[in-house]
Order: sequence, then C-alpha cells, then structure tokens
Amino acid sequence: MKIAFVVQEFPALSETFILNQISGLIDLGHEVDIYAVQPRSQDSKVHPDVEKYDLRSRTFYAAKMPDNRWQQWLKGLGLIATNFHKAPQAIARLLYSESVRKVSRLTLIYELTPWLKRSRSYDIIHCHFGMNGVKAAVLKEIGAIQGRLITVFHGFDITLYLQQVGDRVYDRLLSTADLLMPISKLWQQKLMELGGDEKKIVVHHMGIDCHQFTFQPRQYSDRVVRVITIARLVEKKGVEYGIRAVAKLAKDFPQIEYQIVGDGCLKEELQSLIQELKVTNKVKLLGWKQQQEITELLAQAHIYMAPSVTSRNGDREGIPVSLMEAMACGMPILSTMHSGIPELVEHGRSGFLVPERDADALAEKLSYLLENPEIWQEMGVAGRACVEQYYNIHRLNGQLVDVYQKLLGA
Repeated sequence: MKIAFVVQEFPALSETFILNQISGLIDLGHEVDIYAVQPRSQDSKVHPDVEKYDLRSRTFYAAKMPDNRWQQWLKGLGLIATNFHKAPQAIARLLYSESVRKVSRLTLIYELTPWLKRSRSYDIIHCHFGMNGVKAAVLKEIGAIQGRLITVFHGFDITLYLQQVGDRVYDRLLSTADLLMPISKLWQQKLMELGGDEKKIVVHHMGIDCHQFTFQPRQYSDRVVRVITIARLVEKKGVEYGIRAVAKLAKDFPQIEYQIVGDGCLKEELQSLIQELKVTNKVKLLGWKQQQEITELLAQAHIYMAPSVTSRNGDREGIPVSLMEAMACGMPILSTMHSGIPELVEHGRSGFLVPERDADALAEKLSYLLENPEIWQEMGVAGRACVEQYYNIHRLNGQLVDVYQKLLGA
C-alpha cells in the first residue's frame, strides 16, 4: 500500500508513537511518505530510527510562512503562480470554494505545496491529530489529494484545541473522514458526543516495541531507590506534584532519588521549585535523552511516576507512551486518574492511581511502595503482561494494516 502520514512536526523526539507506526509499516513492506508542517528544529537529539529508515528523505514540509502578514500573502501569491499549472482545478477551488471557509486559505496554500511535488494519490492518508485531519479533509474535498482519510485523535486536539476554536471545528471531518481513530475509549466517547458516527470510530492504541525494553523484576535497595519520570516539562505532565511528593518524603526516606527526563517551557520554574524545597540533592532535571539513554535509565530505576493533570487551559494527555515503556521494563507505576491512563494502569494491580494535583496522595502511595517493596515484582509482571497484550506495536501495526485493507475493500 501507498500511505501518506500527515503530522505537525517531524521528527519530534517526544512523539515516538508516530515513529513506531511509520517504521513498522515500512517493515511490513508498505511505501510511506510523511507530510509535516515543519521540522522539530529545537530537538538536538533525534531518534535513531529516523536515520535507520532514512525518514528525512521521505518527509516533505509545507512552505515556510513568513512572520509578517503582508509577506505571507505576497509569498502565498508567488506559490500559487509557480504551482498553478500542477493542479489548476484544485488550486482554483482552494481560492474560491465555500468549503474552505473553516480553514485558512493562506495556510492551505502553504501546506498544499509539498503535495504538489508528489503524485498526490495514496491508498491511505493517515493524519495524526484532529487539526491535521481537518486540513487534509479540505484538500481531499477540493481534489488536491486522493486516498482513504483516517484521523487519529490524541488529547490536545480533542480538549484544548476545541476550547480554542469551538466544538464545531470537526463537523466536516466527522462526516467526510473514512475512519476516526481515537487512542482511548474516553476520546471515542467524546467523538460520539461531537456527532461522530459510531460505525466510523475505532479505538486504536499507540504502542511500543516490547522487544526494546527488557523486563527486569525490581528489587529494593537500601542505598538508593530511583523514581523516574519521562515527560515534556509542560503543565499537563504534572511534574511539579511529583517534585512536591518526593520532597515530602526526603527526610523519612533518605535513599530516594527522583530523575526527571525531558525539557520544556517549565524547566526554569521547576528548577526553582527544587531549590525552594531544598531537594537539589534528591531531584535532578536531566533534559532530553536519546532512546538508548532512556532505556538505560529505565533499567536502573525502581518506580515510575507520571503525575499527569488537566492543565488550567483544558489540555489533557492521551495515554502516555512513557508509561507503557516503564511497564514493559517491569516497574510499578504511580500515576493519576487522568484521561486514558486508567485504561492502561490498573489501580492496585500494575500500580496506583491518585487524584490529579494531589501531592499528598502521591506521597502517600509512594511511601507505601517504598515500605512494601515485596509488591514491586508482582506489579511489574502485571504491567508487562498488559503492555504485551494491548500495547505491543507489532500487533497494533498488524491490526492497522487490517483496518487499511478493510477500508480499501469497502
């Protein structure tokens, strides 16, 4: 099959779930192209699969839009003039069709450009995040691209984005997409509330390659017990509450050490909090790491903490892939009753879930784990079994191909 992935940024180190799908489909013998709005230039580190599969040569970026509004239109007119002969009817519809009302014509001019360098006809057009699905639906409607249209909904696109632009933004996409693929049952319900046809909505989890994560029963060490979080340093990851929880236990459990892998806009704020709570010797911000480095850190850690919260602007998680990786490694989990996390972590079996923004509850359950290390192995076994059965990327990619084939058969 010939498949086009439509994404916002590529390659993004924090979005290994997309990379896992792309590389998996290539392994299965399918031809994959990637259409992205922009490269993720701020990531100095790149996942090794980007080089292994030579994905940069498969990636086509939208024309870069100037910051100045007049320059945007001036360059946009130039793009129309130089590309009109490649798709005259589609570009004419883009400029004059009423169907483009809900999407910026100017944005579409820039994002249509890379498609004009290719055949524009695919078996499957696979969009990650709802806003990319909306733009692809318009491009398909005006005849600029062809293929069965699938849109994956993750979290931000069905929470904060709806608050920003209104809950009618997906009306056309819900009616014209061939398939909607929320990554959790929670988002499945949300799409139905928005008016999506239940028959066109299929939950499809993001997943990991379990072979890359060696299961290792966790054992207590009276010298050091490492708690780890892997996350972007943004509000919805709730890292602040993880830091506060560890600070509450630092005196009673001097062996505790909290490692935070990731970067983001809250880095300085979190570093100040660590200093304010006087736990600079216990809590370390390690920055972004390569996948191999992350694997090594997970192997050395004892407990995984994901204190996710609903941000004040309404942004929410999907199901964090980092949780799947930690469970595959055999770690007990401490997380929150947030978004789709309860679909992955079974409270009391593979870990503990507490209310959002509750550092006291996090500290209480973390204390319980530290005082009862004999339950770590049992929780780790349960977590690994869950990930292998429901979040194994090889099994999920096989299911994805089945979905594609059914769509094409229909």
